[in-house]
Amino acid sequence: MTTDPCIIGWAHSPFGKLEDCPDLETLMARVARAAIEDAGVAPEEIDAGFVGVFGEGFTPQGFPSSLVLQSLPELRFRPITRYENACATGSAAIHAARDFLTAGRGRLALVVGAEKMTATPGPKVGDILLTASYRRTEQDIEGGFAGVFGRIAEAYFQKHGDQSDALAAIAAKNHRNGVDNPWAQMRKDLGFAFCRTESEKNPYVARPLKRTDCSLVSDGAAALVLADAETAAAMAKAVRFRAAVQVNDFLPIAARDITRFEGAREAWARAYEAAGVTVADLSFAETHDCFTVAELIEYEAMGLAPEGQGARAALEGWTAADGRLPVNRSGGLKSKGHPIGATGVSMHVLAAMQLTGTAGTMQLPKADLGGVFNMGGAAVANYVSILERAR
Repeated sequence: MTTDPCIIGWAHSPFGKLEDCPDLETLMARVARAAIEDAGVAPEEIDAGFVGVFGEGFTPQGFPSSLVLQSLPELRFRPITRYENACATGSAAIHAARDFLTAGRGRLALVVGAEKMTATPGPKVGDILLTASYRRTEQDIEGGFAGVFGRIAEAYFQKHGDQSDALAAIAAKNHRNGVDNPWAQMRKDLGFAFCRTESEKNPYVARPLKRTDCSLVSDGAAALVLADAETAAAMAKAVRFRAAVQVNDFLPIAARDITRFEGAREAWARAYEAAGVTVADLSFAETHDCFTVAELIEYEAMGLAPEGQGARAALEGWTAADGRLPVNRSGGLKSKGHPIGATGVSMHVLAAMQLTGTAGTMQLPKADLGGVFNMGGAAVANYVSILERAR
């Protein structure tokens, strides 16, 4: 019998400007108990909690781990810890929960990821996001964190030619997919022409990236319940980790070839080896499209396209919902939204739904093996999960 922990329950809030959830506490409350109920276990059975919150100025409330107890007092006196690893914060919490279960310290673990971003003024949001870059040399890049990825896009274009058509195709695909996601922040099919064209409604944010190339500032939360293999075997549903890999790279973009996402390449390579599969075995992938150029380079990092040819995957429909490897059937960060602490958890929830055939209008006809890639910073903290249905 496999000893890999499994996902046995989940919950997901809408993403967007959630005025009915004014703070982290209410966001966590929206999903934590719901995930436990979905798993079919009692709150008292949870052995530990793992909370993913980026924070860094989005909320005056630091030290958020015990906020879960406000809506789940049954978890009082359990160990609960907050995790942060930039935009991969949610995946960091998931990995910690897996390690807890694999070590035999408990049977059931609750993971909650949340972020409240929209109450923060725009300029401050930009400054907070820059904390996920190397401030010593990247502090003054025009456009803030979007400017960092604008630099990446410029470098990629210089090496491989202008790929603006491919970026627009990625944006259009993800917005088209997001129409089917009931939790997505922007459920509107914008179309290729709108995404490709600079306009008053789609201005440049950090050349060559336009507004449609950038993910959304969002509020939101998602939660998972993980179980050890023995416990999961008795549950109504279970999604197993065939592989779960973390790889960190240098923080400064000047310290590496930023057009290659080498940390992401290494994470995918290790995950494939651990799972005994290749990219050709994947049924779908949820990947970290904080900016469209990130998704483009990730096609190459995951082995879907050779280096410099990621545009083919976008322009030839390989990654469309009916393509050879559907990517971001959820709409991705681009359409769904990107509440930082919730993002990695959300990606695993949506992958688990695909694998259990419960993704509703997002459901793919073939969903046997899923890949999830969540990254913090500009391919600095790289997390890959390969998931399959166990029950």
